[in-house]
Amino acid sequence: MFDDNHNNQFDGEFNEVEPENNSSESRDPKKGNGLGKVFVTALVAGLLGGGISVGGYVYYQNHNSQVQDKIENSKGTTQTSNVKVNVGTQASKAFKKIKGAVVSVEAYSNSSSDSDTLEDLFGDSSSSETSTSEGSGVIYKKDGNTAFVVTNNHVISGANKVEVLLSSGKKVKASVVGHDSVSDLAVLKIDASNVKQVATFGNSDNISVGETALAIGSPLGSEYATSLTQGIISAKKRTIDVTDSNGTSTGQATVIQTDAAINPGNSGGPLINLAGQVIGINSMKLSSTGSSTSSSSTSVEGMGFAIPSNEVVSIINQLVQNGKVVRPALGISLVDLDYVSEADRSQTLNLPGKVTSGVVVMKVNSSSPLKKTDISKYDVIVSLGGKKVSGLSSLRTALYNHKVGDTVEIQYYHKGELKKANVKLTLESNDKNTSTASNSGN
Repeated sequence: MFDDNHNNQFDGEFNEVEPENNSSESRDPKKGNGLGKVFVTALVAGLLGGGISVGGYVYYQNHNSQVQDKIENSKGTTQTSNVKVNVGTQASKAFKKIKGAVVSVEAYSNSSSDSDTLEDLFGDSSSSETSTSEGSGVIYKKDGNTAFVVTNNHVISGANKVEVLLSSGKKVKASVVGHDSVSDLAVLKIDASNVKQVATFGNSDNISVGETALAIGSPLGSEYATSLTQGIISAKKRTIDVTDSNGTSTGQATVIQTDAAINPGNSGGPLINLAGQVIGINSMKLSSTGSSTSSSSTSVEGMGFAIPSNEVVSIINQLVQNGKVVRPALGISLVDLDYVSEADRSQTLNLPGKVTSGVVVMKVNSSSPLKKTDISKYDVIVSLGGKKVSGLSSLRTALYNHKVGDTVEIQYYHKGELKKANVKLTLESNDKNTSTASNSGN
């Protein structure tokens, strides 16, 4: 029989029982007026009739003059051309609409040195503040003297001090309004006196595969702040497994995939459309497959992921209002069916052979809404709210699609028999990584 001690408290902090291997357009710029001028000139010349010869003669003279200049330059010093290129593309216009709202985010934590420095020898040693993380963010709202910045939770996680570097180069103090590890989003607030530009959100449901996407942020840190990269939307709704900074599975996320270059430091920065609207928050990229030490590991380029703007707006509104995101909990301990041997599936769980995925209930807490059902130890949950449950990650995702107070149908196997139960979600998740943070400061 499998070990009962290996269980997972499913009350908002979900950890798998057994060890889990975590692997971790180009567009031609719009032509300026070059072709238009050629076309118009030719058309006018045709309408003028006799003007053709005059125009031709003038062109001949100018052309000869340019040739002569080139010949003279070849004998003298090298010179630069005075020709100007019109670069007023949609991408550059979109960038101008938002660049002032894009910031660098620097997180600091206290650290102490164990080295035998002179300060240590004379008793002057003390902990020091060091930058532990650098990412990006975008200012999305001004309210009186306060401006709000959205970034990634993993950028500021564990920090005791956060600063924001504005596009102007001015650095200001920031305080954490709220953060959420499940969505990997956080909201900061700063003094608004130096804020000149605020971003707007577009509807991420309206984007199309192949559409141009622009990523803005601070790749490799604030030294490269407000860097712009261009690509396309590779997928509108890509489902990926997500883990937090501790390696704990937080379920599955539906994200926007883009081939716009995203590098460390871009986290928390905006993904925008050609209208200059934020359609996503850049969160992660796929850089390799398999283990970094494995010979079978494959280097990957052009696979970045962003949290869709519609989800971002929903989360940040909750963070500003409540300091946290309220999600339902089941109040049970679980283990993935994958970790149960075939012998125990048959003898202990009495499962039919056709059932190969789900989650095994190991304990039902006294506060669990499942107490009003006959769901008990060794039952196997295979569906919640009409969504198939293949494991812990998919159960999280299905559960988090609902709110506290919703009633959902749970399908489960009890002593080998498939049963159903309607459960009202009355328990609120107490995920330690989704919490109210200090609202003090600017």
